[in-house]
Amino acid sequence: MSSIEDHPLRYMLTNELHARPFPELEPPCHAAFLAIKPPKDAVNRDRNADRAHLINLLDRFGAQHPKPDDTHFFGKMGRHKIKWESHTEFVTYTIFTPFVADRPFDPAMFEVFPDDWLEQAPGKRLTSALIRVEQLQDGRDDIEDRLAEWFVPESLSASSILDNAAVMATDFRIDSGGHMRMAVFARPGIGARRVGRVVQRMTEIETYKAMSMLGLPRARMLKARLAEIDPQLSDLMAEMSVGMRGAEETLSHLLDVSTELELIQAQSAYRFSATVAYEALVHQRIEVLREERFAHRQTFREFMMRRYDPSMRTVKAAEAQLDSMTRRAVRAANLLRTSVDVERSAQNQKLLESMDRRADMQLRLQRTVEGLSIVAISYYAVSLVSYLIYPLADAVDMSKGMLTAIVTPFVVFAVWLMIRRIRKEIEH
Repeated sequence: MSSIEDHPLRYMLTNELHARPFPELEPPCHAAFLAIKPPKDAVNRDRNADRAHLINLLDRFGAQHPKPDDTHFFGKMGRHKIKWESHTEFVTYTIFTPFVADRPFDPAMFEVFPDDWLEQAPGKRLTSALIRVEQLQDGRDDIEDRLAEWFVPESLSASSILDNAAVMATDFRIDSGGHMRMAVFARPGIGARRVGRVVQRMTEIETYKAMSMLGLPRARMLKARLAEIDPQLSDLMAEMSVGMRGAEETLSHLLDVSTELELIQAQSAYRFSATVAYEALVHQRIEVLREERFAHRQTFREFMMRRYDPSMRTVKAAEAQLDSMTRRAVRAANLLRTSVDVERSAQNQKLLESMDRRADMQLRLQRTVEGLSIVAISYYAVSLVSYLIYPLADAVDMSKGMLTAIVTPFVVFAVWLMIRRIRKEIEH
């Protein structure tokens, strides 16, 4: 036994690969499928409510409960088997019954989901389906007659799948009972697990198709709003080129448009990215069934190409238009902001030049005042010095006026030196 320590998530991650096994179905049998989408988004979903709803159904049949943190469950429920899965945005219930009703796609087969239980669902029905699995007898192949009786010919899709091991069919329409109709005709020799995989793939195709189509109404509303914003953006860009109004006013309006586009993009990003992901899953699930044409009918791939792909292109076109307009608005705002910055720089330059002129005038005025201050200070200094030296006038035999005249130049020079030194100290 190796002594190396395992990563704490090693077993959990490995077991996750085997956590959602396919059901094993022996034809003839029947499946009732239900997908519920909670009203809240994926981040704020109350998964405890989903689990409580499942337990409510299991308790009615005295069935075993799932583990507390399980996001999937497969087990017996009376004479039925149930498969429950909790996905990012929705939960699915598939109940398998080991027989088929005499009446194909009898709405009573869906009554395995009690009416009061359906009313208590923590969400809305995204899609539901009745799936009939029949065993074809050797030498007897009347599939076409049953397809013509069960489905709408105009939208019927039927394919031979898995190297002619079975035939799957649906018309992707909601019948009078409110459910999709799907049929699987298993040829002799096909295994129970393979039949289970086919039924699982068909429910996944329908569910992921429905989830991806949620982006279409939003795309249509978005395109209508973008059609209103686009002329506004074009007009603002035209105003930029001719300078019809002030740059700052134009920038304010442009920022309003950019803010709205960014808000729309933030609100639509999750739905559009989810649509792309679900679309890829739809095509991937069809791909793994290895379709071949059956009785000149359109295949699932052809149906999706004609009826489903145009909707997906509409979503992608709306997303691309939104992204393009957002980039245009950002570029225009950057250009206009640059223009505003240039204008402000020119204004600042003029302001600085004006300040320089005022500073120069203040300096000249200061020097003028400095010269006057030298005279004023010198006048008082000479008076003080004269009072100090007047007693010496008699000693040197000189008049007071002459003595004052002699000391005046020296006093003025000393004052000038003092003021000059003070100015240099302040400047440095």
